[in-house]
Amino acid sequence: MAPMGDVLHLLVILSLLEKGNAKVGDFKAAGATAPGDIIIGGLFPIHEGVEESPNISAPHEPQCARFSMDGFTQALAMIHAVESANRSPVLTTLGISLGYRIHDSCSDVTTALRASADFTQDPTTDCGGGANTSNSSPPIMAVIGATSSEISISVARQLNLKLIPQISYASTAIILSDKIRFPAFLRTVPSDLYQTKAMVQLLSDSNWTWVGVVTTDGDYGRSALDSFVSQATTSGICVAFKEILPNSLNSPDSESAISQAADTLQSNHNVKVVVSFAKPTQMMYLYQKLRSLGSGERVWVASDSWSSSKEVLGEMDLPDIGNVVGFSFKRGNLAPFHRYLMNLSDINDVIGNNSFLKEFYSLLNRSENSGVLSSTVPAEILLKNSHVNLVFNVEMAVSAIAHAVADICSKKDCKTPGTVQPWEVLGALKDSCFELEGKNYTFDQKGDINLGYDVAVWRSVRGDINVNDVAAEYHPNNNSFSYTSGNTNNLTDLRDVVSVCSPSCEPGKFKKIAQGQHTCCYECINCTENHYSNNTDMDECLSCDTKREWSLEGSSGCTHKTLEFFSWQDGFAVALLTLAALGIVLVLMVGALFLHHHQTPVVRAAGGPLSQIILLSLVGSFVSAVFFVGHPSSLQCKVRQVLFGLSFTLCVSCILVKSLKILLAFQLNPDRKDVLRRLYQPYAIICLCVALQVLTCTLWLVLQSPREKATVFTTTVLAECDEGSQVAFGVMLCYIAVLALVCFACAFKGRKLPQKYNEARFITFSMLLYLMSWLIFVPVYVTTSGKYLPAVEMVVILFSNYGILSCHFFPKCYVILFKKEHNTKSAFMKNVFEYSRKGITDSSSVSETSVSQTQGYRISPPYSISSPSFFMSPPPIEPTAPQNYWSVDQNIQSIDTATHCTVVDHGVFVTGQLTRPHRRRRSMSL
Repeated sequence: MAPMGDVLHLLVILSLLEKGNAKVGDFKAAGATAPGDIIIGGLFPIHEGVEESPNISAPHEPQCARFSMDGFTQALAMIHAVESANRSPVLTTLGISLGYRIHDSCSDVTTALRASADFTQDPTTDCGGGANTSNSSPPIMAVIGATSSEISISVARQLNLKLIPQISYASTAIILSDKIRFPAFLRTVPSDLYQTKAMVQLLSDSNWTWVGVVTTDGDYGRSALDSFVSQATTSGICVAFKEILPNSLNSPDSESAISQAADTLQSNHNVKVVVSFAKPTQMMYLYQKLRSLGSGERVWVASDSWSSSKEVLGEMDLPDIGNVVGFSFKRGNLAPFHRYLMNLSDINDVIGNNSFLKEFYSLLNRSENSGVLSSTVPAEILLKNSHVNLVFNVEMAVSAIAHAVADICSKKDCKTPGTVQPWEVLGALKDSCFELEGKNYTFDQKGDINLGYDVAVWRSVRGDINVNDVAAEYHPNNNSFSYTSGNTNNLTDLRDVVSVCSPSCEPGKFKKIAQGQHTCCYECINCTENHYSNNTDMDECLSCDTKREWSLEGSSGCTHKTLEFFSWQDGFAVALLTLAALGIVLVLMVGALFLHHHQTPVVRAAGGPLSQIILLSLVGSFVSAVFFVGHPSSLQCKVRQVLFGLSFTLCVSCILVKSLKILLAFQLNPDRKDVLRRLYQPYAIICLCVALQVLTCTLWLVLQSPREKATVFTTTVLAECDEGSQVAFGVMLCYIAVLALVCFACAFKGRKLPQKYNEARFITFSMLLYLMSWLIFVPVYVTTSGKYLPAVEMVVILFSNYGILSCHFFPKCYVILFKKEHNTKSAFMKNVFEYSRKGITDSSSVSETSVSQTQGYRISPPYSISSPSFFMSPPPIEPTAPQNYWSVDQNIQSIDTATHCTVVDHGVFVTGQLTRPHRRRRSMSL
């Protein structure tokens, strides 16, 4: 034959092969056969379809049309695999060989069933095939095929009648994994369940949530569609449209269905990713229609049915349709098969038992314009249409059968016809582990060999389309991809393609899906206050823990609420703590000063030991103010109020004793002085007053004690003390106020005492300050809230403490330190007797005006003073009263000692014994 010198001639041949028709009737010896001890059946789509007869009046055998290079190459792969197995040690050591009988399914279920009838016929019956060499064909022990799931399902039901094992190399319908309905069906490819799962995972990884689906009408297409939609919905991927194309292109509705699918794609402009389970020819016509409509580029996710068929482009280039990401089966080493194709020839000995090969060379001869074709041309055509994955799957099927037969024949004589049954081969297949290209393979419980998928991205290289550029591998065991080094960018670059119905909702928003719409079509709504979304496309906002967190509208996270309390770092707290510390230091200094001068008249006039008790109570009161600062605890809440209540009660009780001393000394009715003098027990009174406050605080702590409380606000949490019982808190403060009122009343009555040593004025003033400050405290405390509420009470406590210090102790300290001449016994006696002398003068003046009413009684001065133990003899007092005044008897009889009293003048304190004489009847003379 004359050689053909250029590639253009090769393309002309390919076009003729794809468009030309070859009818079965033209080749009576249809099929390919080879003898052997064990015969394997083959079912391949050598043609793409059958001619439809317009009028069918009786059963007839349809004519196959459109020679398929892909199906023919797959049949050659089986022939090569059988020949390789016969040369392998697996069979040669047993002295057995495999034969084959291959039929054309013509991509038609009816034609495939007629072919499978030959596989199930009785061995004594003539198979009717012109290609057979004997009228008594040996039985078929196994069948390899078919390609289409629809054909495999139909053939499997027929082969089940005799449990003839069927191994498909391309049928992936999920239903075929059901071993109850298809017990004899096996396959060297994974189920579509894993393919659709891999596709969904790819879409999820690429954030493609709005996709379309194009599929073929048949068991394969509808099964894959159902599986994909189910898994996509679970993963949050929405299917914008589902276009189902007729299974046969000869259908009268095929053209309109393709046009409708193109129009749907054109109208859904935001669908940039389309998943296709269609056939290669269907995709070719669809692309042509889309090109005429001017449709934009898309990403096409191709299933194994056309992922390696670059013929779908026709006369178009890859940029015309966009990008293709194809899922294909695992591939093996094609080098041995390529060498086999290179050695093919059309000599009669070769094509005599292979009508398919004869038809192939016949079509090549028709394309010859001049001369004889070079022997390299057929090999180039076949190599171009060799799908690596399908060839490897066919080789696995043949290798599995060879190992199963070897297992059986190692135990029995397989050369005797009838010794091996198909169901024995089926059992051996399920249990066998076979080796191919150095790897071991086995069928799983569902009869599948699940090796995963290769993911290829189509590339245009110098005008040629490379469909085998593997960019990633899918691993079904963990549903993940591993990317191939060097080709990663081919797949990851496609993630820039945006195929969504609605833009992603940013953090701080949530998706609001309108009723009746897809879940991928939504409106983004801001999260409300105290709610947040911290991720994109969240279905609902999460709620903040309102006890500790808060957020504004449209927030992507919660903010911890600020914990507020009267902290140590607060400037106001620092100032108050400084005053409290200063107060404690002043109290300690005053106490030390008083202790050092405890025998002086000023200290004794201040109460002696009582002054030390008052100072000690002031220390406790100052310390209690410290507990109002810092993060409150339950113990701190209890301590601060109780400590202040008891400390200040002790302080006021001591002042009360001093007030009562003044009252008893100067203002009591003489008729009751004896009784009250016996009742006046200073320390007993102090203990009684403090005991009542202790009882109040104890009941408060036992029944409803103060405790820590957290008050939650919008953006803050206020840590404060809950006083527990407000009644008990009020009773404690009111009790102190009552004591202060009594002190105030007693001191107020002594306001006319000797001015120079009159302490009543300072008691009155200090108690007045205390009462006024706490009267102001009550409304402020009730109306104030927040972290500075403890500061209100702290200010009042410090104010009260400093009031007592200033009124009771600072004047005495001034005298002790700077007026030492007033802190002597002589100075004290002089001032006391001056007051007594003044009283006598005032009394004489009164007596002169009422002498007529005395009736013989002598009027004594209202007060006389008996010398205390530390007093020296009083200086003589020169009488200054007129002669008509009553004379003063210096030797007063029946003097009753009243009590110690304290009188104040200009800050000088002295203590003496003042006595009040009884009036007695005596003779009065002028």
